[in-house]
Amino acid sequence: MAKKVKTAYFCQNCGHESPKWQGKCPTCNEWNTFVEEVLQDEAPKKGDWRMSKSENKGGYVNAKAETSKPIKINEVTFEKEPRIVTLDEELNRVLGGGIVQGSVVMIGGEPGIGKSTLMLQIALSLKDKQVLYVSGEESGQQIRQRAERIPYSSEETYVLTETDTSKIFAHIEKMTPDVLVIDSIQTLVSPFLEQAAGSVSQVKECAAELIKFAKDTGTPVLMIGHITKEGSLAGPKVLEHMVDTVLQFEGDRHMSYRILRTAKNRFGSTSELGIYEMVTTGLRQVSNPSEILLSQRDDGLSGVAIGTVMEGNRPLLVEIQSLVSPSVYGNPQRSSTGFDAKRLNMLLAVLEKRSGYKLNFSDVFLNVTGGLRVEDPAIDLAVAVSLVSSFEDIAIESTTCFAAEVGLGGEIRAVSRIENRISEAEKLGFKEMFISKYNTKGLDLSKIKMKVIPVGTIAELAEKLFT
Repeated sequence: MAKKVKTAYFCQNCGHESPKWQGKCPTCNEWNTFVEEVLQDEAPKKGDWRMSKSENKGGYVNAKAETSKPIKINEVTFEKEPRIVTLDEELNRVLGGGIVQGSVVMIGGEPGIGKSTLMLQIALSLKDKQVLYVSGEESGQQIRQRAERIPYSSEETYVLTETDTSKIFAHIEKMTPDVLVIDSIQTLVSPFLEQAAGSVSQVKECAAELIKFAKDTGTPVLMIGHITKEGSLAGPKVLEHMVDTVLQFEGDRHMSYRILRTAKNRFGSTSELGIYEMVTTGLRQVSNPSEILLSQRDDGLSGVAIGTVMEGNRPLLVEIQSLVSPSVYGNPQRSSTGFDAKRLNMLLAVLEKRSGYKLNFSDVFLNVTGGLRVEDPAIDLAVAVSLVSSFEDIAIESTTCFAAEVGLGGEIRAVSRIENRISEAEKLGFKEMFISKYNTKGLDLSKIKMKVIPVGTIAELAEKLFT
């Protein structure tokens, strides 16, 4: 008698498991996302990475094989985790100082954004490490062609074009690489499951095998992941919980700049970001992004203001461009790029209510240059000044910048780390900065070379700039 096959239904969006098909997922509330998949009905075969320590013949040592027992938190020994410092300073900053031994890093982004190029650059730059680059999407010839354009070269970087995890681990046990790169997790298949590559079960199973390998051997694993049309990582949501670090590679494919953000990091801050420029030789690190973001300014142009923002520990000066014009339709348009549209509407209401600018019958278009998306509230003042500048058609001096939050009462509120913002503006040659008067407490203005102008309200600032 044939053995009965056990099946279950999984949500393709979040990975929720159900014994029967459902139209709406109770976890993520998405419709028509459940698909039937066969559950694993056999024990792991001998030779799989999930075998016990006694069966491991590859030379690796399972550091966590001993049975753990509860101990007091004060008795837990703490040691700084060992890291691999790469030649990519932007990546080191985003990861918190380098690649942690035994960590699993997932990087996601749109097709063609440069994920494979970034991973190959990292692999080729680790000259003193043996790196295995596993590709399930490209042939060895395609990878070699990309490597020819990259300025780094390493004789210890190996390429393997394979999708079967059992064969991949067989090569790993022979090589014992120092770093493993997977391109991409959605192309891998486990021989213990019958589903196609990219399904919820396959992605979860392959990721679990790689994570167990990383933790048992202390080998860092860098995985590339596909994303959905909404911008989230493809596969079950639990995939993001399983890995140690989730990086998002963002940017417009039609523009040269790319931003590497941290969505999750168990070994560092999630507020850091790295900036790259896509050139013919690969991805070039941008060590001082403020100079590039401000390099295309035109003097005497209204609607342009410079604001300072903090991205993690990094101060940036960004350019805000606004265009305010009379509306020719019944309802005025409100459009923003790189800035929250709801906050833009709030600032427009504050300018009209507290400062008397009649903007309710004007079309408003706002743009943060360079493809950046700014969420720091310190950019509020630059946005407000840019809107008034375009409305009055009065240009702002190119050597003036702004750093403050705007409240609903029209007050200019203090922001954090004002010293770092002032220092960055001084370094780039700005002569004056408008800040909140509440930021002057504890700030020694005599030691600052540039002119710092404290203001209390939007009306007070408008009087100094536009009258």
